[in-house]
Amino acid sequence: MCQKAFGAYYAPLVSVDDAALEWTRGVPRRFASSNLVQRGFCADCGTPLTYESPQGVAIAAGAFDTPALMPPVVQYGAEAALPFVDAIAQLPSRSTDAGDASAFLARIVSNQHPDHDT
Repeated sequence: MCQKAFGAYYAPLVSVDDAALEWTRGVPRRFASSNLVQRGFCADCGTPLTYESPQGVAIAAGAFDTPALMPPVVQYGAEAALPFVDAIAQLPSRSTDAGDASAFLARIVSNQHPDHDT
């Protein structure tokens, strides 16, 4: 379910547990992805934001400006892991701006909103 909701091989989530969650700019739109789960997303850009179930709320770690501050501590759904995911780090790698892409990237103006208030 998470792979389809995020369009990715996995969905890094940060559990909110009993912490008070307050949206400072609008509220997410929600999609009932099952009879027990809703998924919050930004209505303007489509960014996945939450996983909401009777067990609580989790926030999409990749939606934050600095997701490196939230390293994973446990994996759930390991039974659905794709067989090649563990080997991704061993693949040849390239910088995003390698080759002809740098001119294209220099022209991009992001419409994604930063976490901080502007």
